[in-house]
Amino acid sequence: MIDSALELVLAHDMAGFAALWATEGSMTFPFAAPGAPERLDGRAAVAAYLAGYNDLLLPTEIVEQTRHETADPDTIVLEFALAGTVAATGRPYTLRYVSVITVDEKGITAYRDYWSPAAAADLLGTPGLPALSA
Repeated sequence: MIDSALELVLAHDMAGFAALWATEGSMTFPFAAPGAPERLDGRAAVAAYLAGYNDLLLPTEIVEQTRHETADPDTIVLEFALAGTVAATGRPYTLRYVSVITVDEKGITAYRDYWSPAAAADLLGTPGLPALSA
């Protein structure tokens, strides 16, 4: 499922990416920017949150990737970096992520997304990420 998720992000198919979530799956942001959500509950909430992603960033390749197995066979830690362009300016970017992802037969049940809102805001030239704080 991890490979499918990354392929969907690179294809700019955020609706397809969100569809990988279990109906009651969650997405949490331990380093959320002020005013941005810290937790999304349910596939619909994840889809709504990601709906404007491609208006901001257009990832084109995975430039780094390391997978770590955990004691829980349903959970993986994924360290990766995406490169692409900023949608509004065409400026190239690279952002790094660490994601802790738990899946079962229903889909992604938990996705903890460790990334830097400050780095993204700097790329976008904004003090925050308003389009991703729904």
